Amino acid sequence: MEELDYFVSLVKTCVEEAVERSAVDGVLLSGGLDTSILVALASRTRLLRAFTAAMRGAPSPDVHYAKLVAERFGVEHVTLFFGLKDFLEAVPKVVGVLGVFDPMEVRNSVPIYIGLKEASRHVSGVMTGDGADELFAGYSFLFSLGEGELERKLRSMWRAMCFSSKPLGASLGVEVSQPYLDPEVVDCASKVPARLKVRLENGVVWGKWILRKAFEDVLPREVVWRVKTPIEAGCGTCILPEVFGGRISDEEFSRKRGLYLERDGVKLRDKEHLAYYEIYREVFGPPGEEVKTPRGKACPYCKAEVPADATYCRICGGYPLP
Repeated sequence: MEELDYFVSLVKTCVEEAVERSAVDGVLLSGGLDTSILVALASRTRLLRAFTAAMRGAPSPDVHYAKLVAERFGVEHVTLFFGLKDFLEAVPKVVGVLGVFDPMEVRNSVPIYIGLKEASRHVSGVMTGDGADELFAGYSFLFSLGEGELERKLRSMWRAMCFSSKPLGASLGVEVSQPYLDPEVVDCASKVPARLKVRLENGVVWGKWILRKAFEDVLPREVVWRVKTPIEAGCGTCILPEVFGGRISDEEFSRKRGLYLERDGVKLRDKEHLAYYEIYREVFGPPGEEVKTPRGKACPYCKAEVPADATYCRICGGYPLP
């Protein structure tokens, strides 16, 4: 068997078996490659409910693709349209559970929280697509790396990867299953050469190429070859920087930005960052300057302790770290 055939078969088998081992009957469905594969496989053996969260009034391409996938596989599908009020009500809960005020993390995690909250009313557990982008090189910033550099970068990412769905699910009493993080899938991904993860197809460079090839005969073509869309862009929360820009005056932002820099040593980048930090500060207080472990260091942007080899701060989103 040629190398490509071998690895396509290996990836397909490992993911199929991981989904079969996951006994939950729900899935958070974005309509992207990763979660669509989960729906396609799980719907073969169980009655499945899929949940998609999207911001009302914002461009939300996930809704179209999720509906397409749910209809293709005959899955009961719930689309949750949330407004700004719903988002703001969820922010303190998300910040409190995750202990972060990084705008990207909050923007991405609130829709997950809203989806999990609704799912908790209907199913005992849900699957998520966590880990597929890290294991199979889904992020566009990886595409320009040489094979050796890509391999090193991926392994570094594997050591640091962290997902909000597990703690958020625990806070809501709903089980979160992550089939791509099943030990067999992780082991499989570690064996797949980097050149089969990022590859040219019809003149376009694709991440997760091997995962796409493994399931191209299972999913609709427009889903298999859908461009990777970050959660915030897929569900519409990418409009929030503009929303917060209109809710907080320039004068208030300038005053508070200076105040928190002087008092807490926290450097706030924009008005959305300020809004989340004030919630974080009320729950946890300032991040603090004391490094408590010998392998830690202080983030220069918020003084929170981060691992010594970290390149960004998960607490505030600060990047790059020295």
